[in-house]
Amino acid sequence: MSWAGTSALIANTVFQVLYGRMSDLFGRRNVFMSALALLTISDLLCGLSQNATMLYIFRGLAGVANGGITSLAMMIVSDVVTLKERGKYQGILGACVGLGNMIGPFIAAAFVEHSTWRGLFWVASPLAAVCGVVCFFTLPKPKLTSKPDYRALCSKIDYWGIVTASAGINLILIPVSGGGSYFAWDSPMIIAMLAVGGCCLLAFLFVEYRVALLPMMPLSLFTSAPICVMLFQHFFFGLVYYSQIYYLPLFFQNALRMSPILSAALALPIPCAQMIASIISGQYISRLERYGEVIWSGFFLWTLGVGLTCMFDSSTSIATIAIVLVIQGVGVGFVFQPTLVALQAHCTKAQRAVVISNRNFLRSLGGAAGLAISAAVLQNSLKKALPPEFASLAMSTYATPDFDALQASPQQIQAILYTYVHASRSVFIVNVPFIGVCLLGCLLIKDRGLQHPHEVPSGVKAEDQSENRVLPGEKEGAANDTPGRAAAEDSRSSPA
Repeated sequence: MSWAGTSALIANTVFQVLYGRMSDLFGRRNVFMSALALLTISDLLCGLSQNATMLYIFRGLAGVANGGITSLAMMIVSDVVTLKERGKYQGILGACVGLGNMIGPFIAAAFVEHSTWRGLFWVASPLAAVCGVVCFFTLPKPKLTSKPDYRALCSKIDYWGIVTASAGINLILIPVSGGGSYFAWDSPMIIAMLAVGGCCLLAFLFVEYRVALLPMMPLSLFTSAPICVMLFQHFFFGLVYYSQIYYLPLFFQNALRMSPILSAALALPIPCAQMIASIISGQYISRLERYGEVIWSGFFLWTLGVGLTCMFDSSTSIATIAIVLVIQGVGVGFVFQPTLVALQAHCTKAQRAVVISNRNFLRSLGGAAGLAISAAVLQNSLKKALPPEFASLAMSTYATPDFDALQASPQQIQAILYTYVHASRSVFIVNVPFIGVCLLGCLLIKDRGLQHPHEVPSGVKAEDQSENRVLPGEKEGAANDTPGRAAAEDSRSSPA
């Protein structure tokens, strides 16, 4: 079960980096609508799954769709507003993410306690369908002057990059997730998977540098120190964020013996504070045209909040937990979308889609790695400290112990709870240096404001300022350049 959370993130991660180039080739609207359709179908099939294999396959497809929706929503917002106004609208978008994180756990907990897990997918599928219908009628269609050559566009897709990245990510994360619990760290299988996975990632870098016509991850992005630092910040951002989101509610259930719904309620301060802080930071950036101090303070508060969670135990008061989680939520809200605005301020317009997709890719990759590392830390801690007769509890890090089924004595229950408290604390301690690295990375980021030399003035209409050059033949005010050629030139150029 510890692989369940990581598997969906892997599918999300592998394909998310591809969406930037796909939207450049086939258009934001077309790719976004396709992702919504895939999510609708895959969620429905998840609810109809008859065995674990079917569920994992369809969850993987849903992860592929989620990756596109996440990236393309940000790309579309960036296309239709200027850099100066982007902070405000990206802040609203971040608030919507916080609202979803606030409502989602309650819906999931209600289905777990009072219905079936299938019902969650049966609700998600029609919601995705409704979003698809709304977007079909509201997103503008591109104006074409000639019929696009889809065969030529498909030939530009980075197939070798997809294969090598998928293989490398899977072969690295599987042993990291299962090492020390399902497999011994020095077992031949673990060593072989890590070695082959590392070789696949090296092959991926070679493909992106020399082989791919339109690389999913142009290595030229990393020649700019601020962009390089911010991209790696998002890797550690995802690592800590997903670990905290997954393991804080489990700590409440295992250490404080709360129900799933009460655990979701106690975790509410993070998304609530994130939603409010995201709106405030967006307004601040748009009005003052500065983002440096927002990002600095965000990472500082987040580091402080994660550090304070290391003090949690079974006697910690609800008020103390709520205050610490509010600090974390404000920190997340101050960095989630403002870092995206900062990235766009340091890159050219032509690089925007690729930067957004790679930013989300690295954040999701960090999330998958964070869940795998956290699962390994928790499992190994439980395995070492649990009484021998209850060692089987360490096999699942996403489930709470059923004390009635265990038939444990009160003393044994207290020993198990004590073990869960200290194992969870180990997870929180591991997260502190990772988020601390993000804070230190701010030293290398210069606030260059929101005055981009190539930005469209604020008074230009949204439909005129969108540079979503998505298909050959689409009307453009500048040179008659096809998206494939523009993207190819961009992949060889250096960031501004």
